[in-house]
Amino acid sequence: MPVVPTSDALAALAASAAPSSPGACRRTLLCWAAAALSPLPAMAQAQPRADMRGDILIGRSTALSGGMAPFLQPIHEGQDAAIEDANAKGGIGGRKIRLVTLDDGFDPRRTLENAVQLSEKEGVVALFGVSGTSQVIGLLPYLAQARLPLISVYTGSPAVRAQQHPYLFTTRASYADELVRIVRNLVAVQTLRIAVAYENNDFGKLLLPLVEKTIAAEGATMAGSHALDPKGQDAADAARALAAHKPQAVLLVAAGPPVVAYVRANRAHLGVPVYTLSLGAGSAVLRALGEDARGLAVARTGPSPSRPTIALTRDFQASMKRHDKPVDYDRYTGYMDARVLIEGLRAAGPGVTRAGLVQAMQGLGNLDLGGYSYQFSAQNHHGSNFVDIAVVGSGGVYRQ
Repeated sequence: MPVVPTSDALAALAASAAPSSPGACRRTLLCWAAAALSPLPAMAQAQPRADMRGDILIGRSTALSGGMAPFLQPIHEGQDAAIEDANAKGGIGGRKIRLVTLDDGFDPRRTLENAVQLSEKEGVVALFGVSGTSQVIGLLPYLAQARLPLISVYTGSPAVRAQQHPYLFTTRASYADELVRIVRNLVAVQTLRIAVAYENNDFGKLLLPLVEKTIAAEGATMAGSHALDPKGQDAADAARALAAHKPQAVLLVAAGPPVVAYVRANRAHLGVPVYTLSLGAGSAVLRALGEDARGLAVARTGPSPSRPTIALTRDFQASMKRHDKPVDYDRYTGYMDARVLIEGLRAAGPGVTRAGLVQAMQGLGNLDLGGYSYQFSAQNHHGSNFVDIAVVGSGGVYRQ
């Protein structure tokens, strides 16, 4: 019988895990290592036993409400489509995969609360697709305590990858990979004065030193930086402040609402090219920007969803047609990540357990989903470092 944590125990976990500053984030990364070696508290001792009956339960804590919900919805739709497709073909040895989804409103504390509920009350085999730097960092100690795998996250923060976590598996390139690709692209066209607009939260603050280091390492110059309110309310002030430094381009480190606000402010007050990270320009951002998105350059961590040159893309396009969903990068991201999860479950077999899934993920080796490959092993839980640059053209359509 799973042990349900008391409210006091949950509060203690949240207090120890939730980072309040970049320094706290770095300290938090050490917590899971100690947790993995220390005796488990009562709330984390219960482990679901192998059960060949019923659905295979996978937990998903994500933003179904709040400002980030519209930006994550297409990713959810891609995930759901891949899992529905797998279930239609018999699931895992006849068992269906079922996502148990809880709304966290993009709040790190609620993410942790949901993880505890999904683990201890629902008895999920794994968590899947958690979004947000603070959210993932806040989960790391609990994952180690509960011995609960988390497969696929929507943050490329180096803080999450500072040490290999025994229960975390990523499927996308890191932000470090993306930044190197962006800056090298700019330097190649002699754009050497680069300003930085960064989101004023853990996501942006943790990345700013890495941005500075990457710009210097690639032979470019940091032409000023400015923090952005997470809701984008001060975007015009940021653009005007950066304009005073006369940059040749702006590297935008933000996701969701501030991206829309800053791109428009940049057009009005600065007028130089804007480059952003993969999570900065999803389909909801492009819809909100309309023609203002034209020229926005985005680091992409997967192949083009519109070019059916590989079998994986053709599978994705066929799935979107069956589910009556648009073909875009966001849905492809969710679809691909769910396909990795499905392969891990398939390798673990219908009697999958948490420990068995970890072993199966590590044993995937060179995983080829149809022209696009990942690399997993016991020494490497970060499956991909692929990055490309795509530029938004007319009508919000990407051109490579």
